[in-house]
Amino acid sequence: MTPAVHLKDLVVRSGGRTLVGPLSFRLDRGATLGLQGPSGSGKSTTLRALVGLLPPPLEAQGAVEVLGVDVRSPSADLPGLRARAVLVGQTPMVFPASILANAAFGLRHVARISRDELRRRTEAALVEAGLWDEVADRLHAPADQLSVGQRQRLCLARALALDPELLLLDEPTSALDPAATRTVEETITGIRDRTVLVVSHDQDQLARLCAGVVDLAQA
Repeated sequence: MTPAVHLKDLVVRSGGRTLVGPLSFRLDRGATLGLQGPSGSGKSTTLRALVGLLPPPLEAQGAVEVLGVDVRSPSADLPGLRARAVLVGQTPMVFPASILANAAFGLRHVARISRDELRRRTEAALVEAGLWDEVADRLHAPADQLSVGQRQRLCLARALALDPELLLLDEPTSALDPAATRTVEETITGIRDRTVLVVSHDQDQLARLCAGVVDLAQA
């Protein structure tokens, strides 16, 4: 079976400066893999390279294949890939709208489905993200009323509503207190039948969440 992610000698440069690599690893479908390394080692940059979101003047070299897509090919359908390989950033971003509208935002823009199906998939995503019991009675309340930990799980629900084949989680608990961190970690470990790539500076966290770890400092 084609792996979810296959990198071969990925190098990311900004002008004459090398930010990442050369980096090679394989992530099989259904597995959970961690990326670790000190601040500035290129963990977040690697995630962005996987879905073709490197901002200028950053440039990628090497082989980058994600869900069977050659990310560096000029003909790659990158918007389509990003609906299948969903990046959840380390800062939980919520829109000035309701909790329900925030959770449905991505799905509403990529899928042509009925209103009932949109609601069903959005609610299922809130359940999978471990947030449903906390928000079921206030789905139409503003999302900015949520705690930071709840916002992080709301962003995860927004991604899960797309039914992604691959989740890319960038420092999913970096802004959270210990209690909220435990809740988010429980949510991640509870995600079933999905491929997950987690970036974290916390080696203990990656040991709890992932079957394997790639250390960018040793790549």
